[in-house]
Amino acid sequence: MARYAVFGNPIAHSKSPQIHQAFAAQRGETLVYERIAAPLDGFAAAVADFFAHGGAGANVTVPFKEQAFALCAERTARAELAGAVNTLWQQDGQLHGDNTDGAGLLADIRDNLHWPVANRRVLILGAGGAVRGVLGPLLAAAPASLMIANRTPEKAHALADLAKQYKTANHNTPPVAGCGYDQLHGEYDLVINGTSAGLSGAMPDLPDTLLTASGQAYDMVYGSEPTAFLRWAAAHGAATADGLGMLVEQAAEAFTQWHGWRPTTPPVITTLR
Repeated sequence: MARYAVFGNPIAHSKSPQIHQAFAAQRGETLVYERIAAPLDGFAAAVADFFAHGGAGANVTVPFKEQAFALCAERTARAELAGAVNTLWQQDGQLHGDNTDGAGLLADIRDNLHWPVANRRVLILGAGGAVRGVLGPLLAAAPASLMIANRTPEKAHALADLAKQYKTANHNTPPVAGCGYDQLHGEYDLVINGTSAGLSGAMPDLPDTLLTASGQAYDMVYGSEPTAFLRWAAAHGAATADGLGMLVEQAAEAFTQWHGWRPTTPPVITTLR
C-alpha cells in the first residue's frame, strides 16, 4: 500500500494523519499516513528514504519547508513565490513541490466563512514565512489592495516588492505596499494575522479605527481559546475566525494533488473543533 507522511521536528502534535485518514474514509478507503520526525540535519536523507520505500506523497511542516523547496526539481508558481514547499510528490522520477497554505487560507475564508476577498482592502500582519506562503493565492483573489504590516518595516517593504513581481492569472497584480505597525492608518475590510505572537498573548499596538464597521478578522493560528488578536478584533465589532479551517483546507489541497479527487472538508473541521 502507498505510504503518505508528514515531516517535521517536532511532529508528535500534528493532526495531519487524522485529517488525511478522515478524507480517505469519505470513500471507504484506508490510508497509511505517518508522522516522521526528521533529524534537523537529515531532512533530505529522510525524504529520499521515504520515497525510495513506497512513499507516494508527503507534507512538510516546520522547520523544513525551505529545505523541501530546495530539493524539488519542479515547483508550482505559488511555491516559487512562497519560497517554501509543504507538499511533495514524485513524477517521472523527479521530486515536485507545491505550497498549499495560501489555497487553504482562501478556501476557508471564501468557501467556509463566506467572506469575500475580491475588491476588498486587505491587511496582513507579519512578514515572515507564513505570510509569504499565502501571498500568491491572496493576490489571485483580486483584492482592491493588499497592505503588509510588520514590526520591522524593511521586511514588510521587501515582501511587498516580491509580491509585486507575482503575476496573477489575468496578469493584473493588485496594489501591494508594506509598512511598520506604527505607520498603519485608514480602514481595512479584512485583517489577517500571519504572526505567531497571538499564541503568547501578545499582539502589536493597532489603531482602533483599523477595521471597517463590517470588518472581518482572521488569525492563521488556532487554539482552544481565541488569540489576543481575535479578542481585539471582536472587541471592535469584527467577525472573527481562527486558522483551524485553513489547516484542513490546505490538507485537502494536498490530498487532491495526490489522489485526484477532492474531499469534503466541513465535517472534518467540525470533528477537529
